[in-house]
Order: sequence, then structure tokens, then C-alpha cells
Amino acid sequence: QVQLVESGGGLVQPGGSLTLSCAASGGIFRIYAMGWYRQVPGKQRELVADIRSGGATNYADSVKGRFTISGDLAKNTVYLQMNSLKPEDTAVYYCNAEINWGSLYWGQGTQVTVSS
Repeated sequence: QVQLVESGGGLVQPGGSLTLSCAASGGIFRIYAMGWYRQVPGKQRELVADIRSGGATNYADSVKGRFTISGDLAKNTVYLQMNSLKPEDTAVYYCNAEINWGSLYWGQGTQVTVSS
């Protein structure tokens, strides 16, 4: 059974940095892509960034130049380096992965709060 486990969330002041980590395990033959989404109460979950097995990356306009996604999909891991954090980055961040024959899996979420 595939599981995604996130870590690294927390409270940080505006302008600060955090790094999120996600590791996938259990019954994995191939990972096609991994990414990070975020959600605030009352709003839809939105893509933050993703990375495909060939190395191509994609970012939401709101985080370009501040966030960097990286990872080794062969080792089932992905990271999100978040710099110059703003209060509007406050959300629950979810790891997502497209695994095996195109199935999508989600982590349990990790809270990121940007506040002074």
C-alpha cells in the first residue's frame, strides 16, 4: 500500500525559510511525478510546484523565484525549499505523487504558518 509522509512544516516569520520533505513507500514500481499542493480553509487545493521523472519542473506564479522543488524520484523523495515566505503562503501543504500506472496519492498534509 502506497504511503506518502511529509515533514518540515511549522511556524516561521515573514521573510523566513522552511524546507518540506516527502517520502513515498510501499508497492512502488515507478513514480512519474511528485509535487506539492496547498490549501487554506474555504478555498480549493492549488498546485504549488511539481517535478516529473525527466526533471521538468512547474511552479505556480505566486511562488516563482521564491520556492524550489527538487527530488530524486528514483528514491521516492521530493523536497520543497521555501524562501522569502509571506503570510499568504500560510496553508496546509500536501505532497502528491503519480505512481505506477497513473494512480494519484496524497500525503496527510503539514501546516505551514507564516506570521510575526
